Amino acid sequence: MSEAVVPPVRMCRPSIGALGILALALGALQSVVEPALPLLQRELEVSPGEGALIGNTLLVTGAVVTPVAGKLGDRYGGKRVLVWLMSMVSAGGLLAALAPNLPVLLLGQVLQGAMVGALPLSFILVRKHLSAGESQVAIGLVVALFTGGGMVGMLFAGPIAEGLSWHWMFALPTAVIIATTLVVTWLMPPDPPIPSDSGIDWPGAVLLSGTLLAFMLGLVTVTRDGGPPPFAVGAIAVAVVALATGWVAVERRAASPMVDLRMLTRPAMRHAFVFTFLITISSGMVLLLLPQLFAVPADEYGFGAGATDIGLFLLPGAIAGAASDSVGGIAARRFGPRAVVVVGAVVMAATMLTLASLHTAPWHLVLAKVLTAFAAGVATTALLARTATAVGAEDTGIATGLLVVTRVIGVALGAQAGGAILDAGADPTTGGATESAFVTGFVVAGLVAMLPLLVVRVTKKEARA
Repeated sequence: MSEAVVPPVRMCRPSIGALGILALALGALQSVVEPALPLLQRELEVSPGEGALIGNTLLVTGAVVTPVAGKLGDRYGGKRVLVWLMSMVSAGGLLAALAPNLPVLLLGQVLQGAMVGALPLSFILVRKHLSAGESQVAIGLVVALFTGGGMVGMLFAGPIAEGLSWHWMFALPTAVIIATTLVVTWLMPPDPPIPSDSGIDWPGAVLLSGTLLAFMLGLVTVTRDGGPPPFAVGAIAVAVVALATGWVAVERRAASPMVDLRMLTRPAMRHAFVFTFLITISSGMVLLLLPQLFAVPADEYGFGAGATDIGLFLLPGAIAGAASDSVGGIAARRFGPRAVVVVGAVVMAATMLTLASLHTAPWHLVLAKVLTAFAAGVATTALLARTATAVGAEDTGIATGLLVVTRVIGVALGAQAGGAILDAGADPTTGGATESAFVTGFVVAGLVAMLPLLVVRVTKKEARA
């Protein structure tokens, strides 16, 4: 005689609202760095390459946490793991709010990166405690509020940083996160863990984060004034290669790898990985270069924009990026992912190469941000949507997780490369980036955006063969 199945406790509306407010605060905390990055560099007296680390350390943690969070939620319960992660995020936010220097701020950003795992855990909770139809509505609400929080953070980071101090732009969202986490702890019904035989790939997580951090720190070190001695460059290269090789070896042998590299043996998956990686590297460079150019003094070749103005200039691009998420899946179904990638790559390349020669008015940069954000968003979302339906149901999580991690890594490496280009082209007398350094950055971003076109051509020839 089978045991009776006990239905899960339903989630009340206040608990759904608390999840939504938590997502809003997390989105705001995640986005405050971008418009305020030039201000942070001035206050902390760091270069663009070092400044890029502020946002990238959060992305690195997110890349590691994303594929692990769901497994932890299934094993220990989504509510319990969500509270754990929010404790980390709150500690990171408070640390960033009190940071006296760059290393402490970076440590705070590393802890804040755990916020990326909040979304899959929220999805686990609403799916367990609501019907399928109600879950779709609740998930849509959480995602919309996370996206909206990103826009709120971008819009208000400048006024808070300039009116109070940059410490408050971390402190205020963190206070909301702490309060809403307490509410979620109180109102959210517990969810039972799901027994699983698969373990957590902790060695893979540690090696991936170490590889990314070593690579980004290496870029900063190599492009500093005067440059490091040759043996230091060699040591950095050896460390990156050793960590990356170790990570690949661990992932190939792990029973339940964090990122299943065996998926790349499938041509469709391999092509989607390459397209996503190249597109996000280019968009990551744009993410770093545009705020820096807005902040260059108006008596030189820039616009002298403060953090508030930079946030306003970047807001249309953030809106375009959010809109692209809903368009990408539709475009993939109607035209096919390759066609969407080709159009997106052409738009991004043309925009960046045009910006290299035409960047004399703020609207030039605003329009470039809108075009590149929309093109990159549509292309990467189309690849994600196509991959989710192209593999078997049992591989959907692995395949989409690989692409999500690829998107995060590509953006982080692109932003770090943009900062390295500005550091390498710094004026030796003033220490600021020269206009030619920005031109080089835009050209490189455009050329990287063109590489998917070459990949499409090569893969077509392979298909015919």
